[in-house]
Amino acid sequence: MKLTIQTVLAGLGAATLLAAAGASHAETNWQAHHPRRVEVNHRLANQDRRIDNEYRHGEISRAQARDLHAEDRGIRNEERFDASHHGSHLTRAEQHHLNRQENQVSRQIG
Repeated sequence: MKLTIQTVLAGLGAATLLAAAGASHAETNWQAHHPRRVEVNHRLANQDRRIDNEYRHGEISRAQARDLHAEDRGIRNEERFDASHHGSHLTRAEQHHLNRQENQVSRQIG
């Protein structure tokens, strides 16, 4: 009986730690409070899927896909840099600039 209680308590302790870690990871500042970053990052994720899809269907070459992914990485890095200077959010001007860059990449995807 003693072994069972210890096992249950250890399991509860582990579950509590996992729940706390998951909650802190799930609700970062930008996810909960900064829709401009969310919008920019959703567009980047969508473009990433589109690039992969066109490559799989033979519509673009491996080199073209690599270059487009590199452009998207550059936009994502710029988004992170901008957000790091404004308390984890983007200004409207920054969002507009990033959207224009995403539009240019989107036209290249097809």
